[in-house]
Amino acid sequence: MTATTTNLSQITHSLQQFTGADLTATLARLEGAVKGRTVVDCGVFLEQHHVGGDTLAAAGVMKTLFGQINVVIHALGILRCLPHILEPGETVDRVSLGAGNTGRAFDLETDRRVAEFKFIRWRGGAETIRQNGIFKDFFQLAAADNNKRKYLYVLGTEKPLKFLRGGRAMDSVLSKNVTLKADFAARYGDQHRTVRDYYRDHHDKVIIIDVLPWLPELAGMPDEDE
Repeated sequence: MTATTTNLSQITHSLQQFTGADLTATLARLEGAVKGRTVVDCGVFLEQHHVGGDTLAAAGVMKTLFGQINVVIHALGILRCLPHILEPGETVDRVSLGAGNTGRAFDLETDRRVAEFKFIRWRGGAETIRQNGIFKDFFQLAAADNNKRKYLYVLGTEKPLKFLRGGRAMDSVLSKNVTLKADFAARYGDQHRTVRDYYRDHHDKVIIIDVLPWLPELAGMPDEDE
């Protein structure tokens, strides 16, 4: 990375010079303009159209930043929820802000509760990955061997609850996670054939809370995995 791509404003400016207002139109224009070019005038052409090493470096930096954006949202979301979650006198014991729980059992543990957070938007169709993730969090919270209250914080409760009350087969939900499947089988055998069966028996163990009233900034977030 060169000196011209050392901060976000410079990175953005460098990319905007290349992309213009409409990247598709810019690329189409370049496709036409590059025809007939030779090694003699390639250098001038690249300079005229902002196709420099700095621009490529900026794109590389931006890709790295975007690759980490879900982790950033997860961390910011948890921290901004704390003033709404914590009760008077309640103290944070530990928190996991990175990807996964980094060796910790849950995203948040206080002297009164344990909690998981899912800052993802549901599309409403076949969402097996999201469903599997929600079930894993719900199950692990419900199975936690402590006397603390268990919470699952999500962006909107309608679709997660529709899944948990639905008829998807447990074998399907657990099929991609060998460890979770073994744990579930050790606890319950085959008594729960569907997600609905399990949720019916354990719904009162975990409180599911919508965080959108606290984080309205995420209302327009694209439908992407966390």
